[in-house]
Amino acid sequence: MDISDDGRKLDSEWVEVGNNVCGVLLGCRDASAVAQYFLRAGWSSRSSSWRSYEVETDWCQLEVVPVEDPNVLLNGVVDPQRFDELDDLVRRFGLRYSLELYEADGALVRESQA
Repeated sequence: MDISDDGRKLDSEWVEVGNNVCGVLLGCRDASAVAQYFLRAGWSSRSSSWRSYEVETDWCQLEVVPVEDPNVLLNGVVDPQRFDELDDLVRRFGLRYSLELYEADGALVRESQA
């Protein structure tokens, strides 16, 4: 997979925020392919382990991790005001998924799935 630092980096206001978004892409085995979707949307992407990737833009940073089942996990931080934008982007990938947004105290704020 091509790796690109051409996209925008996460704004400093979100760097210290703990993870507040998680999700799963169902029936998808390849984290590299998922990272490519984000890359084509203008995000930056870099390898974070042998099979995992980190993707980011100025309002969101996600770890893209394949798991044993044919699924890929998403885990990271998103500007809560832009959760719908993340949801729309993932929806355009054409995969079955679920996304969840949490408050700092761990309370579920929103969820979306397709």
